[in-house]
Amino acid sequence: MDKKDEMMIVSQESLAKKIYIIRGQKVMLDFELAEIYGNETKRFNE
Repeated sequence: MDKKDEMMIVSQESLAKKIYIIRGQKVMLDFELAEIYGNETKRFNE
């Protein structure tokens, strides 16, 4: 099984801590999204 094929379970609490409110909008930082999806940040931003 490739790393891309592995499933990572993220708890709702852990995910909620990664959501920030900026100027009234809910946002997540790119490096945290990349981590959740199992990619490098630079690949995620491509």
